[in-house]
Amino acid sequence: MPSIQSLTMTYDALNEYGTFSEGDTITGKVTLALLKETTVESFFVKAKGDAEVRWTQKSGDRTHTYSSHRRYFKLKQSFLPEGLNDTVIPRGTHVYKFSIKLPTVSMPTSFKGTYGKIVYKLEAKLSRSWRLDRSVEHKINFVSKSFPNLQSLMSRQVGSTKKDPGLFSNGQVKMDAIIDRRAYAPGETVVIVAKINNASSSSMTPKFSLTQNVVYRANSNTKHESNVIQKLCDNCIKSKTQTEVRCAIKIPCNQMQTINNCEIISVEYYLKAYLDISFAFDPEVVFPLIIIPRDLAPGSQSGVSVGPYPAEASWGPSNSDFPPSAVAMGYPASPHSGRYRYPGAQQYSAPAPAPAPVYSDSQPAYAGPPTYPAQATHMSRGYNNPAPQQPSPYGSPFSSSSSSSVLHPPPTAPTFHPPPSAPAIHPNPSAPSAFNMSPAAPPYSLLPSAPMMNTDFLSQNDEAPPSYSLLFPSSADENSDAK
Repeated sequence: MPSIQSLTMTYDALNEYGTFSEGDTITGKVTLALLKETTVESFFVKAKGDAEVRWTQKSGDRTHTYSSHRRYFKLKQSFLPEGLNDTVIPRGTHVYKFSIKLPTVSMPTSFKGTYGKIVYKLEAKLSRSWRLDRSVEHKINFVSKSFPNLQSLMSRQVGSTKKDPGLFSNGQVKMDAIIDRRAYAPGETVVIVAKINNASSSSMTPKFSLTQNVVYRANSNTKHESNVIQKLCDNCIKSKTQTEVRCAIKIPCNQMQTINNCEIISVEYYLKAYLDISFAFDPEVVFPLIIIPRDLAPGSQSGVSVGPYPAEASWGPSNSDFPPSAVAMGYPASPHSGRYRYPGAQQYSAPAPAPAPVYSDSQPAYAGPPTYPAQATHMSRGYNNPAPQQPSPYGSPFSSSSSSSVLHPPPTAPTFHPPPSAPAIHPNPSAPSAFNMSPAAPPYSLLPSAPMMNTDFLSQNDEAPPSYSLLFPSSADENSDAK
């Protein structure tokens, strides 16, 4: 009759994702159910983290095996008193609690690839004399938060390329590309804007790809593995054409994060924008990307803005010649700019200043409150959207035929009061003048204004212009002689 009925282990989660990081404490319990009194040599729980790689490579008739191993920690907690070789545990169900604190040093994220893996696990083990060991284990999803200079990874990236397509084409091709930062979390969207000047005689197609590169290292040898995560393309750009292309690539929610703190395994990501040209080398701009944990991403907390820009806006003001992205501008993404659209109004633009009132000598200084144009029904943050709103082919996200929403009217326009007119200055002839004033011009009388001329002034006749008699009236004698 066996003495051990069951051996189980559970641990407590620290977050909704069930992940652990450097310095976290793993707590849990081990439950041992015995059918009879049992003598135990050792009973403990341990946590450990290891990385290992292994692959084989043929060279002629020989096969070479490359392997390497790294251990990051091994921690152990015993459930039996120290110094005793044999401990008698009575029959029944026994619960043992444990608490293990992980090291605070930098350690890589859990990973499993074709030629290697990084594994963190908990193991409870019970040993008896002349019996097989009884054990139970659970893998731990470890996520590293060791990203030095994280703030510098939030700056935008700009790249440019200029290339001659080759022998089968004349002219040059130039492409400038920009993305808003370098670090992204799983589930976020990378928006890339490319300005393309096709001054060649060839047509080309803009394409964008997100690629993962994994490098395994062992015995001074390396093994590379590349995976294309997403690939998108836009419309063809004809010869002698300039255009701007916007593309949105969403990082999968379950995407493995970047690993750059392991000696034998590294995981890197690249975003490439390139022009596909037939019978020519493709011009390309490559941006390195770093996938970080969700809680390290800017604006990871709902409704919280990081930095000087709103949480919804991914582009802030800059001195760049590139316009803001489709996400920040609030326009729907084009059908050729990825599979995601971003409807909505502009998120961070300020309202356009109202034109200053114009005062005229022939009109009163203030004739009443200024007239404002009708407010647009599509508002964002209480400001008018200065950019023209194009009708979305997918319908408005704010209202539909099946449901109605109440739009609050904008605040009434403020009343403008004209500045007070300056008082007239009367010079005092007796007071010393602080500055020389020019003498006033002699008064003169304005000539009567001429009436509107209805006669062709350039016609060939001897008649004087209609205003001639008004400007130079003839004397009475001349009038009588004419009669």
